[in-house]
Amino acid sequence: MIKSGRTLLVTITLVLFSAVTWAQDQAAQRLADTLSSYATFQAAFTQTVADDRGRVIQETTGNLKAKRPGLFYWETNPPTNQFIVSDGETVELYDPDLEQVTIQDLDEQVSTTPALLLSGETDGLAETYEITEARYGEHTREFTLVPRSEDSLFLSLTLTFYDEELQAMRLEDSLGQRTELEFGNIRINQPVADVAFKLDYPESVDVIQGMQ
Repeated sequence: MIKSGRTLLVTITLVLFSAVTWAQDQAAQRLADTLSSYATFQAAFTQTVADDRGRVIQETTGNLKAKRPGLFYWETNPPTNQFIVSDGETVELYDPDLEQVTIQDLDEQVSTTPALLLSGETDGLAETYEITEARYGEHTREFTLVPRSEDSLFLSLTLTFYDEELQAMRLEDSLGQRTELEFGNIRINQPVADVAFKLDYPESVDVIQGMQ
């Protein structure tokens, strides 16, 4: 009887594990399908950062543009003016106040700038994240991505869609901080010239090459 009970428990565990894995794979595919349907994505954003006690410690506004494959442009407005631009292979981070540009491989920046998901490949999402999906009414869906790598700088990332339109992102990091992005003036699949993803900065700035 004990052996039969253990066999039954193992069987139930395997069935439950298979069901969870299947649900995660389905959620990953639905998210990939939605993101890959965005040939371009443009929006204004408000970014709010709160500490582990829920106190707002920073609020910024700005604009972003993304174009597949691999083109990305992020600009925060003064007084915290900063630019993040990707050409699909590298990412340039330009801080005008510091007069400094840091250039890194794209893979190194996805973990710190999850908005790059809007322009990057979506085929490997299930390999990189455990993905679950929640539905709220007929129009709202949320996908929560938990990195599989222990080296990731964030614990979870939640993307909120309303009628297939990305409305918000919420990121929680290992320090308990929460970063929320809310998008407005959203334009999906409108033409954007490649030149819009070029970063211009003075030749006098310091250029730092990241680890290759």
